[in-house]
Amino acid sequence: MRTGLYVVSGPGGVGKGTVVATVARRHPEIVVSVSATTRAPRPGEVDGVHYRFLDDDAFDALVAADGFLEWASFAGHRYGTPWAGVRTALSEGHPVVLEIDVQGAAQVRQRFPGAVLIFLQPPSAKALAERLSTRGADDPERIAERLRLGQQEMVRAGDFDHRVVNDDLDGAVGAITRILGG
Repeated sequence: MRTGLYVVSGPGGVGKGTVVATVARRHPEIVVSVSATTRAPRPGEVDGVHYRFLDDDAFDALVAADGFLEWASFAGHRYGTPWAGVRTALSEGHPVVLEIDVQGAAQVRQRFPGAVLIFLQPPSAKALAERLSTRGADDPERIAERLRLGQQEMVRAGDFDHRVVNDDLDGAVGAITRILGG
């Protein structure tokens, strides 16, 4: 694997978490950045593993100290990538993968021009709608909101260095592994 900063982004429900986790399991030298958020943990989520759960004051302090590589507001909460862990992992020679939204990917491109941006896309809009409704995490209103946002994000796929269709987990994992130099 090549040392560097890699961003995996795409619409909600496309499978970013599953694909990135699978790549990381197969290649333990990869560091997957843990994002910070102001939202409350969902059942089963562990602070420092799934997210760093921060209150508004702590998040504001990191923003003021330029402690985020990128950050954004989404659905009434804020999410961001703390710089400290990314810098440390890169200095130690690790490939670092960020699993973030399209808005965050654009910020990373501005602040870290050498980052490699990977857009993970569904095989179709219908497939994305099915994934969102079958995973049972959101109510119908939220699913509709996520689909609208997903359509807007799909338009931005051309802004990325690579596009990978997630129609088969092993195929998507293999494509991203090759991009990372594996």
